[in-house]
Amino acid sequence: MKKLSTRGTLFNESIIRRMTRVALDTGAINLAQGFPDFDPPKEMLRRLEEISYEGPHQYPIDFGAKNFRDAACRKIERFSGRHIDPETEICVTIGSTEAMVDALFTLTDPGDRVVMFSPYFENYRAQTIMADCEPVFVPLVPPEYKFDPQLLEDEFKKGAKVIIICNPSNPSGKVFTREEMQIIADLCIKYDVYAVTDEVYEHIIYDGRPMVYMNTLPGMWERTIACSSLSKTYSVTGWRLGWAVGPEHIIDMIKAYHDFDTVGSPSVLMEAAVTGLEFPDSYYEEFGAHYAHMKKIFTEGFKTIGIPFTEPEGTYFMLADMSPYMKKGESDADFCERLAREIGVATVPGSSFFAEPVDGIVRLHFAKLDSTLYEALERLQNIKKML
Repeated sequence: MKKLSTRGTLFNESIIRRMTRVALDTGAINLAQGFPDFDPPKEMLRRLEEISYEGPHQYPIDFGAKNFRDAACRKIERFSGRHIDPETEICVTIGSTEAMVDALFTLTDPGDRVVMFSPYFENYRAQTIMADCEPVFVPLVPPEYKFDPQLLEDEFKKGAKVIIICNPSNPSGKVFTREEMQIIADLCIKYDVYAVTDEVYEHIIYDGRPMVYMNTLPGMWERTIACSSLSKTYSVTGWRLGWAVGPEHIIDMIKAYHDFDTVGSPSVLMEAAVTGLEFPDSYYEEFGAHYAHMKKIFTEGFKTIGIPFTEPEGTYFMLADMSPYMKKGESDADFCERLAREIGVATVPGSSFFAEPVDGIVRLHFAKLDSTLYEALERLQNIKKML
């Protein structure tokens, strides 16, 4: 038989999903894959129950049900200030993951260079390779995870076609400042580079930091595809509803990819989700306060245990340094599996996020019930037994 695609050999199975299976096998608390263990808003669940009987249950309009698009565009305008035409400037997708893939296929040709910051969410590299493009990396330097504008410009000079920006950023928890976003925007305009933004954590930002939307900066609407989803904001990671937003001529092509990729998003879930998209500002204030509460429990626990970490500015992820507990010559992937089996906490090895070598950095998340977080911290008290 003829060999399979060589493209598929250029990236591996998601280490995040692998660590979820390890957690299930070992009974470890899953702080690897970023999903909450608490329920979505009751109003959305009640509406879902109603819709399950009422319908719709058939194919939706391929680029999203009209009432969902209308509600999503109103929400986007409320928080970013940018008016979005629900008929021409948005495509509803199967989560932001599909939105990112469709955006890359729309903007690139095989061989194009796609810039991303390191550490990066592992999907970005894999998606770039699936598009037959070359991923290139610009480091975010810890502990502040700042980038060197000159290094970014050097990559743009080499002929970059697209830059991917996750803001707030998974896995580092960095929130890009307006000054940093303007630097990126100026370089995109100077070197004619498109920006694909992943904004799924837009409502999980701490200490009053502003969320800066790239497509609102001067000259950037024309060259930005903004991707987001319901998953994080409404605790419905399994609903797989997201969108891509951008200029009409770009969205037209994204709609075509989306149509032939997936036909459409789930009719019932879009109807139920409208309820969430219409929540008042108080929902987002309470939502943000809840995440700040969970972050405080988790970070104070790590301080008590004595495990060094980087304080997240946004998202529900945290990078911690567990190198003192690794065996000589042990890979971070093997360490994370051993941590799950011996201590009972599942994490993700840092090597799956960094283009540059890292030693003993792991990613954890804290979108959990208080009781789950306290149990995880209690288990981590025993980490010295791994020495």
